[in-house]
Amino acid sequence: MASKYSKKASSKVKTALHERKRGKLKSGGSGKTVTSRKQAIAIGLSEARRAGAKVPKKKAAKKKTSKKKSSRKK
Repeated sequence: MASKYSKKASSKVKTALHERKRGKLKSGGSGKTVTSRKQAIAIGLSEARRAGAKVPKKKAAKKKTSKKKSSRKK
């Protein structure tokens, strides 16, 4: 069975985690310092995707379904 993530992807995540630990990792949009471990991993994976590394696709957000209003019997 082939691995899900390439070595290039794991090294990108590793560097992102090290940058977070040193306080050097910034988020893309606002430029604020990243403190969350999960966010650091997400940044590393997105950088790996852009670099063309083997990374599984993002999970799509679940669609909200509108609830049907059922008429209650009295």
